Amino acid sequence: MSRAGEGAVFGYLGELEQSKYPYDMVQVRYNTGGDNGPPDVAVSEFVKAFGAKYAYPKLIIGTSSELCRKFDEKYGKTLPEVSGDFTPYWEDGAASSARETAINREAAERLSQAEALWVMLNPGKYPSEKFYQAWHNVILYDEHTWGAHNSISEPDKDFVKGQWKIKAQFALDGQRQSKELIGAAVGQTGDAKLESLVYGKVEGIDVYNTASWVRTDLVTLPKEMAVVGDVVRGPDDKVIPSQRLSTGELVFVAKDVPAFGSKRYRLAEGKAGGQTTEKATMSVNINRETGVIDRLQYGDSEVNLADTKGGIGLNAYRYVPGANPKDAKPSGAVKMTVTENGPVVLATVAEGDAPGCNKLTREVRMMPGLDRVDIINVVDKQAVRKKEGVHFAFAFNVPNGVMRMDIPFAVVRPELDQMAGACKNWFTVQRWVDVSNEEYGVTWATVDAPMVEVGAITADVTGGVPWIKKLEPTQTLYSYVMNNYWHTNYRADQEGPTTFRYAIRPHKKFDPVEAAKFGVEVSQPLVVVPAQYRAPIRPRLKVEGSGAIVTALKPSEDGKGWIVRLFGASGKNEKARIVWSDPPPKGMYMSDITEKVGEKISGEVEVAGYGMVTVRVE
Repeated sequence: MSRAGEGAVFGYLGELEQSKYPYDMVQVRYNTGGDNGPPDVAVSEFVKAFGAKYAYPKLIIGTSSELCRKFDEKYGKTLPEVSGDFTPYWEDGAASSARETAINREAAERLSQAEALWVMLNPGKYPSEKFYQAWHNVILYDEHTWGAHNSISEPDKDFVKGQWKIKAQFALDGQRQSKELIGAAVGQTGDAKLESLVYGKVEGIDVYNTASWVRTDLVTLPKEMAVVGDVVRGPDDKVIPSQRLSTGELVFVAKDVPAFGSKRYRLAEGKAGGQTTEKATMSVNINRETGVIDRLQYGDSEVNLADTKGGIGLNAYRYVPGANPKDAKPSGAVKMTVTENGPVVLATVAEGDAPGCNKLTREVRMMPGLDRVDIINVVDKQAVRKKEGVHFAFAFNVPNGVMRMDIPFAVVRPELDQMAGACKNWFTVQRWVDVSNEEYGVTWATVDAPMVEVGAITADVTGGVPWIKKLEPTQTLYSYVMNNYWHTNYRADQEGPTTFRYAIRPHKKFDPVEAAKFGVEVSQPLVVVPAQYRAPIRPRLKVEGSGAIVTALKPSEDGKGWIVRLFGASGKNEKARIVWSDPPPKGMYMSDITEKVGEKISGEVEVAGYGMVTVRVE
């Protein structure tokens, strides 16, 4: 390395001195040719020559782990503590390939369900290697880039197309593998596509719940499933309401499906129908001119949870041509159609033109007996290579409401729970956002699109939008679903239909555990397959303690036990007890991500607020 390298070292020392850096060791910031530069084969010789010439500073080639270990040994007891979310800046690129991002999110949820199903049905034959390959693909798609450096400047070059094909294939392979694994878990063969189950004339349905709490939810039978009839009888042999949708799917509501268990339903000849005894808990109005929800009322409350004062409401389309949010444009006039009107599902579709789209379709569904509104938006996108952004706005009328966001294994309040330097222009949520005051609120769940903006459209910073220093309280959020603002690595345009699904659940006082459960239920539907066993399976385990939920149930990688991961969803320290059905396991042990056997568990398990505990069962 040349003397310019020496100059860089001493220049960095000058920066540290000027900032009054108090420690005698530091990681040197080093790369060649940029953040994606190749390894420098000359660095070893440079460090050797530098050490021979200078007594100070001492350069050491090592790993981050080595540095952190030595740093902790010397300064660990005196280091200042900082808590909060350091919200990252790089995730907005996920919206440049929205369709594949949605596919990958769904594949990850499906893999978690598949792991639980293998424990419930056939733990001894858990295909560990196949799960490893599936998770491998899901993670590689989520890796920050993998795109061509000239993906924006020269998007039609074969090199660029080839790079994108590799990137997209990770998501597509993960999708295929997750379907195969969940199908194999329930005894299916062949390509294991749950969407196209054909078992001759199906007479019985088993509904599996892969969550650690009792669930009541919608069950959807694919239109390809050949059934003896559309009449559905419950476990008590009583007829329950069923409905054949305009899409050809058969739906009904399965009540109180046990945690990690199943219920069996019988199909009989006849048409779908029946009278629901469930009372509607919500009232919704969709503006016939705009397709926006302008009224959402819950129970006997007279409060309209949709804020229309600013001209937004709920599920309002906003398109930014270019990069200036001031130029945001709404969708045009809509045609309203009632597509479903039965005892199980009520649905209305608003279809019309929208800037940047060939067509925009927004469906709103209500299901008597389920305290939620489902939204299915389909953006049929035009291929636009000029800078653009696509957003759906949700303005909630919850006076003095506090916004909370679900991130992996934590809940964050924008501004209040963020560290200095955190990104405030956009957020990446896992499953839900909640807006609540002391009396009531709403939980908004997002299935396909992880990006959220708070209060207003606040991207893109390269177009003149300033980095936000402070966020003011707000009850409005934007689902930031598409963009092409990057100048490298990501896609130059997006074309064709992409689906974005949401669900809204009004509630009384905010409960973080209920919010967490709602997010899982929306993203991990009940699993339905033709009945193949003599009797529905009994729940193998249950978790006692209201504040902890199971986020993972899987066979161990060595095939000798099971792994249960508990999450402190309440945000408070909790005590949970795992109770097993007969025959009970030989023992339960504390473990970690290595799945090794630790201290034996004889009673309750302590789970810290938003903490994770791994239990190995043998």
